[in-house]
Amino acid sequence: MEPIRRVTAPTLDVLDALLTADGPAWGLLVIKATGRQAGTVYPILERLERQGWITSSWDDETDRPGPRRRLYEFTGDGAEAARTLVAGRPAGAAPSGRPARPTHRPVTS
Repeated sequence: MEPIRRVTAPTLDVLDALLTADGPAWGLLVIKATGRQAGTVYPILERLERQGWITSSWDDETDRPGPRRRLYEFTGDGAEAARTLVAGRPAGAAPSGRPARPTHRPVTS
């Protein structure tokens, strides 16, 4: 697992959203949880996967309409490192505008 070279507020938000998710989370769920744009969240997820912090797989749920979801979850080392980074967030630097904790409830627009 590679260390994150530059820890930004959006990266901390994505890590926090994945840590508090009820199981594997898909991209739109992370976007809703962080209040960040897709153009910010997806590159962070790709980077975290490339660096070995998270793994991803395709959801095989066939009863749900719409496109398949790509599910993201931490590796063992990734979860531990993410907890350390999120816990070290400077005081007063709470996650930016995060509306709610991610769950597996359907996301409505």
